[in-house]
Amino acid sequence: MEKDQLRDTIRTGTVLIKDGTLLPETLRIESEPCVPGWRLVKDLNGYALDRKIDAAGWTFFCLAGEIGTIALGADEQSMVRRAIKRILANPRAKPFNSLEITRVASKRFLGLPYMSVAAQSRHVQEAMVLLSAGRTQESLERKSTATRAKAWTLTSAEEPGSERNQHVGVATMPGL
Repeated sequence: MEKDQLRDTIRTGTVLIKDGTLLPETLRIESEPCVPGWRLVKDLNGYALDRKIDAAGWTFFCLAGEIGTIALGADEQSMVRRAIKRILANPRAKPFNSLEITRVASKRFLGLPYMSVAAQSRHVQEAMVLLSAGRTQESLERKSTATRAKAWTLTSAEEPGSERNQHVGVATMPGL
């Protein structure tokens, strides 16, 4: 990404999604690397992405409270990156898998340029009840294990030389 392009790309409404975040299979979004471990969603602001996620039957939570920081320097690209890294390092942003930029302002104080950036934690997940990213990952692992167990039960119930056995394996996922 070119120097001037990052400042134009990171603006109010820009959404970043953590690498490896599970998204609906039907959701097609373009993204590009922004800061280590995070991707910038292209051509969609927070509202538009929320509508697409909702249409896929998933939920894009918006959490209360804004996380803000400033970064000093002459190079706007490096100031924006440093500010985003500081926001992502904030403990309030850690348990969630998305971030929406709510403010980007380039200012000067006593002749020194600085960038003020604020963001809001967001979270993409299939369930309607908010789970932290860690709980979502645990839930997915349980679901994956249950799915593998169910598939194993269905395939292992077949006996050689006979038609398909009538037994059906059912797997439950406690805590969901």
